[in-house]
Amino acid sequence: MHMAKRTVLVVDDDESIRSSIKMILEYEGYATLLAPDGLTALRDVDPASVDTVLLDVKMPAIDGIEVLERLRARDSDLPIIMISGHGMIETAVEATKKGAFDFLEKPLDRDRLLLVIRNAVEQRSLLKEFRKVREASERGDRILGESPAIRNIHEMIKRAGPTDARMLISGENGTGKELVARALHRASQRAKGPFVEVNCAAIPKDLIESELFGHEKGAFTGAASQYIGKFEQADGGTIFLDEVGDMSLEAQAKVLRVLEEGKVERVGGRGLIQVDVRLLAATNKDLPKMIEEGTFREDFYHRLNVIPIQVPPLRERKEDIRILGEHFIREVCERNGMPMKSLSSGAFLALERREWRGNVRELRNVIERLAIMTPRATIDAPDVEALVTSTHGEFEDVLHTSTTFQDFKERSEAAFIKYQLDLHKWNISRTAEALGIQRSHLYTKMKRYGLMKEDVEEAPAVSAADDEES
Repeated sequence: MHMAKRTVLVVDDDESIRSSIKMILEYEGYATLLAPDGLTALRDVDPASVDTVLLDVKMPAIDGIEVLERLRARDSDLPIIMISGHGMIETAVEATKKGAFDFLEKPLDRDRLLLVIRNAVEQRSLLKEFRKVREASERGDRILGESPAIRNIHEMIKRAGPTDARMLISGENGTGKELVARALHRASQRAKGPFVEVNCAAIPKDLIESELFGHEKGAFTGAASQYIGKFEQADGGTIFLDEVGDMSLEAQAKVLRVLEEGKVERVGGRGLIQVDVRLLAATNKDLPKMIEEGTFREDFYHRLNVIPIQVPPLRERKEDIRILGEHFIREVCERNGMPMKSLSSGAFLALERREWRGNVRELRNVIERLAIMTPRATIDAPDVEALVTSTHGEFEDVLHTSTTFQDFKERSEAAFIKYQLDLHKWNISRTAEALGIQRSHLYTKMKRYGLMKEDVEEAPAVSAADDEES
């Protein structure tokens, strides 16, 4: 695979130095751009097009320190290596404070020059890759939809996100409460701090305090070492208590104390530890009803519920199914290296007729099933009927009981083939035509999955090509 050349911008008013550096770098496989002064570099070169900059300090018109500031204002990730023949330690310190990657003295040592440039280029590459990963992650965390309910949630995030207000996010399972919490964190002044999620329903009641507040070595049986709890981990950022309705009354009381005092005490510890966190919580339970039943603290509820956000179920915003479906099918195809597929208008109409008791999470699973199991590039209403509606119970069983991805694919394929055989009264020719495969290929799959009947039409001879296809 051909790798693009890394580009170095050399800014120096001495032509002999520019030529010498150009010769060294191009011999090592770098591409070079040359500028005789800072104004030319700022005017003619896009910082995004270079991987690093060699920048002289003393130049006419504007000096290198000012050029450094202007370049970093345009691209804060661009590594800039300052070079100077004056050897002034004060200049090196000033350049470093203003974001210079490194500082080299003239005359330049060839090996040192190449080492610093290689390190700078690698840092640039790593930062670009990190940004791509983060952007992809944030795209996956987006709250998708154009319905009035979703627009209202976006407006609430815009207003309340930048504050430190505690918020209680309510909604059914699978509606996307965690996405709302993450969006609130990204919109906050704490966005560069940690986002720490705690699933209160998944932690045994006797371990929830240790998980939240940490413990000292030997605090209880099994505490072989010190553990820093989630509140300490979230210091300077956001802690998200998911399924907070599953928290015990005792744990609720201790979290309430943390909210009041801003301090935690590790299990087995002897002192309080200051923490600075914003707390977000989510629940699928009716907390006011739990308060009446005595299973949730009223004072804790009011502490959490400063600003409530209700995430609607998918059945109440079916106009968003098309946007969600298009996003999910693109995501599934890209993740699995599959040719891109699409859903027809008829397929979306069929999806919109469903109740979606599992909400967005169920829709994501269904779209993945359709993308994997539909042999054609366009998924249509009959595919939804075959793979989702008519065989919903069977496929839900496959979905929830499959142990591996391969197991899921094979069991889903078997169920889909059986459905098509039933639909075409076990006529192999018509079923193969509907599936878009050869009869011999279908017959091979039927044998593999044990889908045979005594009165099925005679299978054709399997050719070498057909056998290879299966």
